Amino acid sequence: MNATFDTLILYVKNVELLKNFYVENFNLKVIEEDSIWVLLNAGNVHIGFHKIGDQYLDKIEAGHTFDNNTKIVFTIDVDIELARNEFLSKNIQMREIKTFDNYDFWLCDGTDPEGNVFQLKSRK
Repeated sequence: MNATFDTLILYVKNVELLKNFYVENFNLKVIEEDSIWVLLNAGNVHIGFHKIGDQYLDKIEAGHTFDNNTKIVFTIDVDIELARNEFLSKNIQMREIKTFDNYDFWLCDGTDPEGNVFQLKSRK
């Protein structure tokens, strides 16, 4: 069997909030959506946001953000410091810019409104 990565689906509290966040900040395009689901075109991969079932939503306290081990990485075509500053000006939580020895990219992690981590990646 050969397999290719097609779609990453995250279960979220507020589909509309995350759709707007990624469309406005990353210029992703909506492929399909309804009241509990949205699918975004992120280049070679799609990102889907699916509303958490009501039986679970009732147990989540207001203001709660999720801890998970997923990071969505976006390669960007602009200066990473300018991009980071733009996110900070929108009150989006961003970490410091970093890199590694013998690595051709600058990296900067941020957090979306529900606590999902994303990373900006820019060639040096």
